[in-house]
Amino acid sequence: MSELTHFNDQGRAKMVDVSEKQDTVRTARAKTSVVINEAIYRQIKDGTNKKGDVFAVAQVAGIMAAKNTAQIIPMCHPLALSGVDIRFDWNVDETNGHFEVVLFATVKTKGPTGVEMEALTAATAAALTIYDMCKAAGKEMVIGPTMLLEKTGGKSGDYSRG
Repeated sequence: MSELTHFNDQGRAKMVDVSEKQDTVRTARAKTSVVINEAIYRQIKDGTNKKGDVFAVAQVAGIMAAKNTAQIIPMCHPLALSGVDIRFDWNVDETNGHFEVVLFATVKTKGPTGVEMEALTAATAAALTIYDMCKAAGKEMVIGPTMLLEKTGGKSGDYSRG
């Protein structure tokens, strides 16, 4: 078993020192989804949501969340991100009344620590923004599951969800 690195000699949480780690290009891609009702689906597709362009606002929220992850996740390091992208796909079966937005967040940096938390935070914030913008048309939306799909770079190597 490897030594736990997030605890000090008193057994209390600490932010890990990454000053000796080598800068490498690191990427992470996360996924989540929002199951919505047909009215919300139509609003998003037709651009008739009263709060504005749902995907445009959610995309900006996701990017902002990635950039500010260290402000809300206590042990995350502030990172200089090289890029953040949020993509939206539809998973719709109108015959069975299934309407789902699938969100993908991709984050990249060159630095001493990875961007998995930034990608997960970006995907989650974008999904929460969809909820916020659409809740007047139905509060029964379901967010998730949220997951890391892949990450590259760093000492621990690459990861890809099978």
